[in-house]
Amino acid sequence: MIAYNPKRWLVFNFYSRFVFRRLLPMLIGMAAFTVVLEYFVLDFFQLHYPGILSFHSILGIFLGLFLVLRTNTAYDRWWEGRKLWGQLVNDTRNLAIKINNTTDDPETIAFFKEMIPNITLAMKEHLRDSRIIGEMEVSDEKLKQAIIDSNHRPNYINKLLYKKIREMKNAGVLTDFEYFMMDKELKGFTDIIGACERIHTTPIPYSYSMFIKKFIFFYIFTLPFGLVWQFGYWTTLIVLPVYYFLLSLELISEEIEDPFGKDINDLPLDNLTTKIKASVHEIFDS
Repeated sequence: MIAYNPKRWLVFNFYSRFVFRRLLPMLIGMAAFTVVLEYFVLDFFQLHYPGILSFHSILGIFLGLFLVLRTNTAYDRWWEGRKLWGQLVNDTRNLAIKINNTTDDPETIAFFKEMIPNITLAMKEHLRDSRIIGEMEVSDEKLKQAIIDSNHRPNYINKLLYKKIREMKNAGVLTDFEYFMMDKELKGFTDIIGACERIHTTPIPYSYSMFIKKFIFFYIFTLPFGLVWQFGYWTTLIVLPVYYFLLSLELISEEIEDPFGKDINDLPLDNLTTKIKASVHEIFDS
């Protein structure tokens, strides 16, 4: 995710250049198509029918509605993912505070000091369809291998947390009320990863996504026919910005509808997991 100052009006920034480079081949193709069309319409056939512009005005209304719905739907998914990870930050801190105030056992403290950050790291890699475990800190090699071998690492680590909490209750370290209060955060871990998986594994319906792309390309490739009668060879300079902005909207929507990856506009999961780890360590070390 790009860190930026929202009060700065720097239009041609890094991301603008990134989008432009990605769309450049299509912009060149569109420019060539428009120039060829201008030649055949204006010079070769010498046609003149300006009434077609009204047709594009009507199409533009429908296209605008589709794009608003598309971008709003993608942003809702992005924002829901951010809220879920915000809740994860809160739950990890709350669990660490509760554990730190209920036991002084060094072994128990060391276990939770490792496993609470580890479950967030496991969630991050799980949502990226990755099997990386390098960032996790697990002192027990046997336990580390068990985590590596598990198919769903967030679930497995949460099971270990539940098991440890249960052992503390059976040993009389936790009262029934304290056990009940910690269950809220542990249940929250499962709820959060489940909600994130729903976003990650359920993209925008294929038919809907393809229809919008077809609509955009149909609108753009027929737009020169509506403008060439009035603007002549200046049509290319009008069509290209329209083409650029419409495709940029679709490109941004594609990026943020699954916000857990490593694209420029995705959520800063690396930073969030680092902050969670630092917060948990600070709580237990204080």
